[in-house]
Amino acid sequence: MDAQNYFEERVPIDYIEVFIKEHKRDIPDLSIMHVVMASIVRLISQRPHVNRFVMWNKIFARNHVNFSIAVKRSLSDDGEETLIKPYFLPTDTLQDIVRKTKLEQENNQQVGQQNSSDTISKVLGFLPDFAMRLVVFKLLWLDKVGLLPKFIEKASPWHCGVFLTNIGSLGVESIYHHLYEFGTCSMFVAMGKKSRRHHLNKNGELVVHKSILLKYVMDERICDGFYYASSMRMLNKIFADPSVLLTPPDKVVVDEGVGKKRIDL
Repeated sequence: MDAQNYFEERVPIDYIEVFIKEHKRDIPDLSIMHVVMASIVRLISQRPHVNRFVMWNKIFARNHVNFSIAVKRSLSDDGEETLIKPYFLPTDTLQDIVRKTKLEQENNQQVGQQNSSDTISKVLGFLPDFAMRLVVFKLLWLDKVGLLPKFIEKASPWHCGVFLTNIGSLGVESIYHHLYEFGTCSMFVAMGKKSRRHHLNKNGELVVHKSILLKYVMDERICDGFYYASSMRMLNKIFADPSVLLTPPDKVVVDEGVGKKRIDL
């Protein structure tokens, strides 16, 4: 918690909405959230240090790209909520992001349906308080020393590269959401609602444009401030020209690891 950095960026979306309309036939389910996700995946393909994580006081290079996303199974105050965790490749295009995210949503969207994360939460919920505290303490310790069972890590929404929440879809402005002590999430991104802003153009004329506010909470330990700043500038360039997401990147920069050469398992 002491290593959190806070950053916000207001992203113009007029041209993004035009881009979405142009591709409503070949990518029918495309939304601004998908553009944000695909842009972050593309960023990771070029700036892999932002995908690192800290475990047992050591920095590790992540061998995959994934998001944790909160999904409402029914749009009501007491409606069921679950978390999905789609996995992506650094070479994925915008079409791939939409397809994989939609598939993960469809597999977890129905009311009453349970995924592995829901099952573990339900089992823990049956435990008496003292047993719950004992189990949680044990899981926290196993996670800190890197010995957490793989099936729990796979089901856990807190073991991810990016945690994304689209609260703008509920008509709410973006928030800063803390990182978690449990898990490996190094970046939390919150999308706010669409809003109209006035600004002066280069001719001194007052014009109106639409935008969304993205708020980031990032682990400062995984890379230095200059690397983060350069990465955010690159991300803004991708937002400014989402058409680059329609094709794979020319090359993928591989994180060679921290202190020794990376070995994929």
